[in-house]
Amino acid sequence: MSVFFTSDLHLGHARIVELCQRPYSSVDEMNQAIIGNWNTTVGRNDVVFVLGDVALGRLDDTLQLVRQLNGRKHLVPGNHDKCWPGHKRIRPKDIARYVDVGFEIEYRHTYHPGLGAHLCHFPRTGDSQDEDRFVNHRPHLPDDEWLIHGHVHNQWLQRGYDINVGMDRWYYTPVPIEDIRELMAYGPRDLRARVQPTGSR
Repeated sequence: MSVFFTSDLHLGHARIVELCQRPYSSVDEMNQAIIGNWNTTVGRNDVVFVLGDVALGRLDDTLQLVRQLNGRKHLVPGNHDKCWPGHKRIRPKDIARYVDVGFEIEYRHTYHPGLGAHLCHFPRTGDSQDEDRFVNHRPHLPDDEWLIHGHVHNQWLQRGYDINVGMDRWYYTPVPIEDIRELMAYGPRDLRARVQPTGSR
């Protein structure tokens, strides 16, 4: 069994192709590329921690794409997920939809003991936009503890003790735990991106 991390799939979100300059000509092409990359990387018995913002658009359609993704999936919800406690329109039936497509949901940021890092959709500070949003939902951690997160899309790969596993910085593919450990072994630093993808497969 292998363990992976990812965030910010934004399945079904047409505007994300333009906003993050994703290399796809349509949202359908993006969806299929993400599914293909995922299933080439993740085996059926592997574990994937998804740190938020899975699907947008018409939830009945886009969330169903998760059924095509290999592995046992744990979701730490982000601001676009309708099961996130801070979502304006959170409803029990929407929460049930995420469970129905195969997610185990962690409602608050959590800790991964095997990695020695906290998991949250949000970094300590920073955003994909000009100002920090959702400040009350940011994790409050000691400065020297590792945090694995998403939310910032292509703003950075690593900033200090914060490591971004968002799809936009990892070739639209889940990140093996070994790659995260490799970054952590170098210690805190600022990285925009990696030179090339690495991984165990």
